[in-house]
Amino acid sequence: MAEFETLTLEIEARGVARLVLNRPGKHNALNACLIADLTRAAAVLAQDDAVRVVVLTGAGESFCAGGDIGWFRETLALDRAGRVAQSADLGHMLAALAQLPKPLIGRINGPAYGGGVGMIAVCDVAIGAEEARFGLTEVRLGLIPANISPHVIARIGAARARATMLSGALFDAAHAERIGLLDRAVPAADLDGAVEAVVAAHLEAAPGAVAATKALIRDVAATPAAGHVALTAERLADAWESAEGQIGIDAFLARQPPPWRAGS
Repeated sequence: MAEFETLTLEIEARGVARLVLNRPGKHNALNACLIADLTRAAAVLAQDDAVRVVVLTGAGESFCAGGDIGWFRETLALDRAGRVAQSADLGHMLAALAQLPKPLIGRINGPAYGGGVGMIAVCDVAIGAEEARFGLTEVRLGLIPANISPHVIARIGAARARATMLSGALFDAAHAERIGLLDRAVPAADLDGAVEAVVAAHLEAAPGAVAATKALIRDVAATPAAGHVALTAERLADAWESAEGQIGIDAFLARQPPPWRAGS
């Protein structure tokens, strides 16, 4: 098992990985080390065939407070090329999580600001505590939510991104649910149960088909409508010809559960 300075990573026997941002004294704020650890963890999880679902959460009271103040001070000391490179590191980390070929389930245990909202946006499903607060606060510092913007816009849409990014105002979990940042907001006491229900549902799905579907969603969104018929026809043919597809259809016709189904 890989070791990390700012994360903990545990993998259950059933294939559920728990990835925990572990800077509770700093409210799990992002710095160069945490960004590097997350990038490396995404690569480890992507390559581990035993991992079927990843749960992302934060240690302590917060999910992720955005950029660490020490990281800001380091950025001030850099020249433009250094700032571009540091910014790109954050962008690559978010892309690595977004493109993870496993379901990424956000267990949003507390507040998330700036880059922390970006971390929520790359999750496939995000369940948050009702008590949590959120904000895209960069403009209040004279900055912009640059690296996270592709993921936030993809998740909540351009109009809602304008409504949240331009003022930097904080909002509650109910609003986060309304705009689609969270899929569901629940009382903190119910958070683990709600996340487990989502995890259990994903363990019913074929791992290869899940990875292919994540890629399909990404590729359809990036393909002009005129190319959708050809793209999707080819992808479905690929699925029919895959080992999982053949096993799944045989099991369906035999009225038997496929081997990846929980309890089969």
